[in-house]
Amino acid sequence: MTGWVKIAGLGPGNEALVTPEVTAALAEATDIVGYIPYVARVAERPGLTLHPSDNRVEIDRSQHALEMASEGKRVVVVSSGDPGVFAMASAVYEAVDNGPSAWRNLDIQVLPGITAMLAAAARVGAPLGHDFCTINLSDNLKPWEVIENRLRLAAQADFAMAFYNPRAKSRPGKFERTLEILREECEPERLIIFARAVSRADEAVRISTLADATPEMADMQTMVIVGSSLTRTIDRDGDPIVYTPRFITKAEG
Repeated sequence: MTGWVKIAGLGPGNEALVTPEVTAALAEATDIVGYIPYVARVAERPGLTLHPSDNRVEIDRSQHALEMASEGKRVVVVSSGDPGVFAMASAVYEAVDNGPSAWRNLDIQVLPGITAMLAAAARVGAPLGHDFCTINLSDNLKPWEVIENRLRLAAQADFAMAFYNPRAKSRPGKFERTLEILREECEPERLIIFARAVSRADEAVRISTLADATPEMADMQTMVIVGSSLTRTIDRDGDPIVYTPRFITKAEG
């Protein structure tokens, strides 16, 4: 039996948003590796072994997957959203880069998924319709000073911005600081979308302005999208549509 590793994105939560390619890989797998809640999304069946682990052991998890593939097993490493966006694809390749030379010749594939960022954007319209950037606000893997600098520069460049992991119990003041930086660089009317648990049963989406935004509007399950200066709303019956035009009619700066 020839082993392989497929690094798969399970999407933002709703099973309808898991791609057929990922579904097929899960059906072929002998072993599933991943963070505990993501592995729990995979149905048990005969011939399949689940290997759930803690969120902060990404390299150990990757090494385990590569070792099993070397033994001939068919391993799927699962992430939520897309595995290449703040997720397991980079960790697996880091393990390959620093591991035995034989790992470099394994059959390793990345299977893309629908990110929380894209699901949240689609729910309100098209706020990422022009240039945008994505920033992980967690300082577990990089210094907070780096995050502050990137926030400020992204705001000055007038990107729309999507924030992952905005506010955790372990760092409650960091999202407050994020809003302070945005208020220093952006106008009070700048639109902000707080999209929590998009596509799941407890979904909650709120459209605010920078002036009215508070830290309590976000938690670790919330995707925060900040519009550019061009982002606007279309009022209608019910929830408004938020979009960023694709055309810039004057030079910026």
